[in-house]
Amino acid sequence: MPSVSTVNPDAPALLVQLSDSHLFAEADGTLLGMNTRDSLQRVIELVRARQPQIDLLLATGDLSQDGTLESYQLFRDLSQQIGAPARWIPGNHDEPQVMAQATMGSALLESVVDVGNWRITLLDSAVPGSVPGYLAEPQLQLLAQALSEAPGRHHLVCFHHHPVPIGCAWMEPIGLRNPEALFAVLDRFPQVRAVLWGHVHQEIDRQRNGVRLLASPSTCIQFAPGSEDFKVSEQAPGYRWLRLHPDGRLETGVERVEGFSFTVDYGSNGY
Repeated sequence: MPSVSTVNPDAPALLVQLSDSHLFAEADGTLLGMNTRDSLQRVIELVRARQPQIDLLLATGDLSQDGTLESYQLFRDLSQQIGAPARWIPGNHDEPQVMAQATMGSALLESVVDVGNWRITLLDSAVPGSVPGYLAEPQLQLLAQALSEAPGRHHLVCFHHHPVPIGCAWMEPIGLRNPEALFAVLDRFPQVRAVLWGHVHQEIDRQRNGVRLLASPSTCIQFAPGSEDFKVSEQAPGYRWLRLHPDGRLETGVERVEGFSFTVDYGSNGY
């Protein structure tokens, strides 16, 4: 099984999650008026200032907005500034075949990685041509196998779409369509410690059956928590850090770019 060999199993491992960057091929590409390349660069600079020793970088979907090879190459170039091993998973805006082309010859799309005393499993919940997500049977089998083969490790499971209601009515129809199948697998394995996703462009931290449920800000626009209809928040772009302790404890937090001002342009190209 691939592992990040630099991590001492007796020491905590530090992970950073970047999500929903929505990059374009063009350097001046904007989403609802925000230049997504600039906002990602600002977040990466924050990561580099605050998190000097990162063991694994997770990019949890919607890396691209236009699905172009150039946008994925840009994400790869920018995120390499962090100087850590990385893994990517697709979101509903991504083009998996183009993403595969951009990552050829690398470990970026590997689904399972061991870090310290933990195993991270990255699932593909994206459905071509669809905004909602679905974990197909091969993905559920991958999850069950990754869990069953490492009973002595603590487990973090990652994918793009939200598997639980998050309090935003407009987002409920575009989450994971078969969460019960996911939880049927997770509930069989007591070594699961946390589930991590993107897609919702906001911070969520709650528990289900002793398992931490985590969602994170976008590196560009944020969605307003608790909104009935589509609404963008004035919160700044950000990222999540996760410290995985050898005994299964998980510390995590969100940090946002400071001094970031942005005026939403609802009349521009929409989400």
